[in-house]
Amino acid sequence: MRLLIVAVGQRVPDWAQTAWDDYAKRFPNELKVELKAVKTEPRGSRTVDQLMAAERRRIEEAVPKGARLVALDERGTALTTVALAGKLKDWQLQGDDVALVIGGPDGLEPALRQAAHERIRLSDLTLPHAMVRVLLIEQLYRAWSINAGHPYHRE
Repeated sequence: MRLLIVAVGQRVPDWAQTAWDDYAKRFPNELKVELKAVKTEPRGSRTVDQLMAAERRRIEEAVPKGARLVALDERGTALTTVALAGKLKDWQLQGDDVALVIGGPDGLEPALRQAAHERIRLSDLTLPHAMVRVLLIEQLYRAWSINAGHPYHRE
């Protein structure tokens, strides 16, 4: 199984890339984590709907056919880390690749959000894009660690 993080936006600060790289190398071979950054549509005279539609096309091109689509959305389901571990276990049992999608500055196009198999949120707070990438991979690693029986989580 492969976890593919599809993120609109190509540049992140060095600290975010360092954190991403650190967590990505911790995952076992049987659970590959990959980042696919897609270009943000240049802001200008186009409407927000047009911008999000262009980003949606890039996202759809980046998501492998047959992958489970999970949209990160401020209106999505809030999960505890333990609940995320349960989802990760279920995804692994299903065996399909999972694409977790992080939208651009305006979020995800509504039709793409609706087409997703699941919608989850990481926080009630508004977070910088780079922070979302780091928080997501850290929580996925923590979820894997819980499922593997590692003492990474304490209740």
